[in-house]
Amino acid sequence: MVDVNSKGDRRERELVNRLDEAGFAVMRAPASGSATDRELPDVLAGDGDRFYAIEAKSSAGAPIYLDGEEVEALVYFSRNFGAKPRIAARFDEEDWYFFHPADLHTTDGGNYRVKKETALAEGADLAELAGDSRKVRLDEIAVDPDKERLDVLRAVAGGDLSPEEAVEML
Repeated sequence: MVDVNSKGDRRERELVNRLDEAGFAVMRAPASGSATDRELPDVLAGDGDRFYAIEAKSSAGAPIYLDGEEVEALVYFSRNFGAKPRIAARFDEEDWYFFHPADLHTTDGGNYRVKKETALAEGADLAELAGDSRKVRLDEIAVDPDKERLDVLRAVAGGDLSPEEAVEML
């Protein structure tokens, strides 16, 4: 049986290494989760332009749940430290995905949840977190200009638009 804490520690070290490879100065908070009265994030990362306080969670596939107080402590620390709070979620066989706490599903009990499907569909990947790319969602993609022209020409052919109106539109 795998020790849950050792797997979590291994995942946190993996995240630190991935952030380092992406150009961040990064450190694991040595007392995160215990050993102090103050709640600290698992990882601090910055690249001169972006600064993140990150709570890292992983799962074999089941939804990840975060205690509401844990998330509030992350937001509080981030605000005082001058960092952006992020929840890093990793599911087995997948990469890390990042969320602002406000973007997570809140349960009726005031806790937070990340499902694997949500992470894959809505989470920011490491390149997006580092500012190297931006995820484009289907609803953001503009209409194909050639399709617009064809629609105007079809409207003329069908008698719905005059040629003069079509010229103005094109």
